[in-house]
Amino acid sequence: MPVLYLSHGAPPLADDKRWTEELASWSANLPRPKSILMISAHWEESPLTLGATRTVPLTYDFGGFPQRYYEVEYRAPGAPELADDVRKLISDTDRVEQEDRGLDHGAYVPLKEMFPAADIPVLQMSMPSLDPRQLFDLGRRLAPLRDQDMLIVGSGFMTHNLRGINMSLGTTATPPTWSSEFDDWASRTLAAGDVDSMLDFQRKAPAAGIAHPRTEHFAPLFVSLGASLDQSAPRTAVDGFWYGLSKRSVQFG
Repeated sequence: MPVLYLSHGAPPLADDKRWTEELASWSANLPRPKSILMISAHWEESPLTLGATRTVPLTYDFGGFPQRYYEVEYRAPGAPELADDVRKLISDTDRVEQEDRGLDHGAYVPLKEMFPAADIPVLQMSMPSLDPRQLFDLGRRLAPLRDQDMLIVGSGFMTHNLRGINMSLGTTATPPTWSSEFDDWASRTLAAGDVDSMLDFQRKAPAAGIAHPRTEHFAPLFVSLGASLDQSAPRTAVDGFWYGLSKRSVQFG
């Protein structure tokens, strides 16, 4: 299976016709996965934690939105077999489980556009750290799942500084320089296969501290990188900007 890193937007992504069509087109060209493992920017927990292995209510981990966003459902089957496989790859001392935690918006928002039938089992896993090397190594440990038709998805945002953009300018606003420069650097560095520079992005990338004042939305990329180290350069599946933030999403393999 390929490995994905996608920019998941926010609940209003569902209102963006172009972006939803891009995600739907992307998924239509993927092999159908047996199950999906989601690593979302919105779940940091140490030690590494597995979410519910059965269908439970979604986690609406946001505030201040219209009521309709809290009524969205995505009743994907749980993925107990995938959880068993993850347990075999992650030692007991490094892992706990949280059976009542449903998928958060970093998981269900893009999945609802990519796999709207909600008929593929989904398991969400926390990020136990934001350290790039630790997450990269975690991805290496998870890589064997790909041989079992499991789709590994890191879900974040290629640039993410909500205080640095003007939402009143709309979704098609010209991106600020810090966003476009960071996006360009990330695109070129990924294409060159320069993993060392990616892992050291806070020192190597232009405007890294502005594009990611906190790095949780870039961090899922390192899991995807680790799980796909044996692949050639990724291809960009979605590009462009949304309210000035880069929505670049890539596919490895």
